[in-house]
Amino acid sequence: MYISLDWIDELVNLETIKLEDLIDKLTLGGFEVEEILELEINKQKRIVLDISATANRADSLSLKGIAKEITSLIDKPLINSEYTNQNFDYKNNIEKTLFNSEKSINYSSFIAITLENLTDFTIPTWLTEKLLCSGVEPSNNFLDFQSYILLETGYPFEFYDLEKIQDNVKSKDFDLTLKPSKKNDTFLASNDINYNLTSDILVLDANGYPLSIAGIISNKTISYTNQTNSLLIEGSIFNSKKIRQQSRSIGLRTDRSARYEKGLNNSYFTEALLKLIALFKITNPKLICKIHTTSETVKPEPRKIILKYENIIEILGPVLDSQKTTPKNLVPSQITEYLNRLDFTFIFDDKQSIWTVEVPIARIDDLEREIDLIEEIGRLHGFNNFVTNLPNINRIGTEDFSYQTRKKITTCFLNEGFNELIQYSLVNEQNTESIKLVNPLITDCSMLRTSLLPNLVKIISENVKQGNSSLEGFEYGHVFSGDINSKYLEKEKISGIFGGAKFKREWNDKAKSLSWFEAKGKIEKIFKKLNVQISWRISNLETYQHLLHPYRTAELFLENKFSLGIFGQIHPILAKNNNVSTELFLFEFDLELLKDELQKIKLPLYKQYPLYPKITKDLSFIITQDITFDQIQTTIVNNGTKFLKNIELLDEYRGNSIPKNKTSLCIQLTFQSMEKTLVTKEVEEIVSQLELVLEKEYNITSRI
Repeated sequence: MYISLDWIDELVNLETIKLEDLIDKLTLGGFEVEEILELEINKQKRIVLDISATANRADSLSLKGIAKEITSLIDKPLINSEYTNQNFDYKNNIEKTLFNSEKSINYSSFIAITLENLTDFTIPTWLTEKLLCSGVEPSNNFLDFQSYILLETGYPFEFYDLEKIQDNVKSKDFDLTLKPSKKNDTFLASNDINYNLTSDILVLDANGYPLSIAGIISNKTISYTNQTNSLLIEGSIFNSKKIRQQSRSIGLRTDRSARYEKGLNNSYFTEALLKLIALFKITNPKLICKIHTTSETVKPEPRKIILKYENIIEILGPVLDSQKTTPKNLVPSQITEYLNRLDFTFIFDDKQSIWTVEVPIARIDDLEREIDLIEEIGRLHGFNNFVTNLPNINRIGTEDFSYQTRKKITTCFLNEGFNELIQYSLVNEQNTESIKLVNPLITDCSMLRTSLLPNLVKIISENVKQGNSSLEGFEYGHVFSGDINSKYLEKEKISGIFGGAKFKREWNDKAKSLSWFEAKGKIEKIFKKLNVQISWRISNLETYQHLLHPYRTAELFLENKFSLGIFGQIHPILAKNNNVSTELFLFEFDLELLKDELQKIKLPLYKQYPLYPKITKDLSFIITQDITFDQIQTTIVNNGTKFLKNIELLDEYRGNSIPKNKTSLCIQLTFQSMEKTLVTKEVEEIVSQLELVLEKEYNITSRI
């Protein structure tokens, strides 16, 4: 939000305060100054601050709101506007009433006025300059008044062409009502887009003719133009939740709706309307202004909060004196001064040191509890002026085995490129085995999940919609099964999802998705890091039959024959329903079994690092496809001498240059001695001997 210092200076006297001090005060007060701009407008330099306010301070999203904060922070009075003293009691001049609105939850205030005899469309130069300083491009018509009031007061007003309304309703006299639109109605908005309305959308209606989607955008047909001589001006305080719902429903967010979404109250509403009328009268002194319709709901009772001195001291702690040497507590007189600077009405009980504070209407949305008032006191005094005391820790806690195990597993997954995910245990599964809650708050959270995998698929689906197709993640979570009334089982699982994205293995290859065997290898690599031995078998688990591919799913077992969990490719139907790749891979393992297995593993025995270099040799040959690599590996190990340290399959190739039913393998052999430096001739003799053994055993054909 751009704020001009010249404009602020009209409301607060800033002559005696330096710019750096003002910026420090704003930043420490919760209004961070993002940037300081120096603009040249009409050959004059203007200082503009780019200020960001916190989300819960809708009252500060205007120049008047920021000015009010500055007066509190620097302890200077606010210069009152002449419009606050004008007598304009519109409640005694009602010509028409909207409808009985005591129970309305859609708005708190509504007023519509008519302006006639508009003849001069000149916009004051000073107003145009203020719009430019605020980053708003002037329209050079009466809509600049609308922008100006929005920037200064934070209240959005909507302008309509009065004569066009009268032509469309075929009457100079019409009633205004706020009511739900008809189902399947279309609405041509002022942005030239047609919107399909539902019965949940609230519209401002004039004798059956829709003037606007309430709080969002006006009708194109009755929009204001440069030829307009009479206006209908609508000012409303709509319910923020209702405006957010409507905006999301039609897929439109405007400057007006954005203000309502953050929450508005009518603390300065009348003053803003008076200022708007006064702007029109600047160039149109013979302006005819009439109140057309007004309505106001019953205002809530003012909120009162009890503020205790002992609680203030306990939470904020001591402060440093001016020499920053002796810490001492705030005194009650200082707290009273801060409450006065905030314009709070209060009663102080000096015997008990208790303040009974009445929250002003402008702050009723963000001041609800005593802690909120204590925060305001700390903010005005400056949180940087309080003494910072760190607690004394006698003993640092130790990591138990469960935490160590989880940390080790997490590290393995993170190193493989996975992201840790967190989701709710409450879901909306259409599953007969799911445990239903007796009193769910909403339908989407009415059951306890039986597996982590369905929500993982939904996460991928949502990421695909947002253009992110390469998410790989894992999650710790509890799953539930059984009958809640008799016996149910709760287990902690670790689940994950990966694959789907295409990538190149080599620079000259085409991009390919992860194959089933490559995905299986990724899981095996993780268990290898954990030093856990696993075996694979065809899965017959019915629990996952709708989640995983019926022919590309395996069950993992530990050495003690306990089933650790499941791994497989996503079911094609599930992938289609969620609009995700069919080459995604999912897994779900029993975390408790995995912890028990890791606890049984003995500590690793470290051996001396070899002092002598290793030699690698590649062995390439052609072999029939019915011979497995395990057979070849076993033969090489048995004949590779004690110097053979590692065997790695580098490449497998089948193509036009390879005979039918045969494949080409390239194996890398690593040799190393702990006692001496091996010579190349010695290693080549071992490799030659291995080639002879393989030719004899498997009838291989060596390749150069």
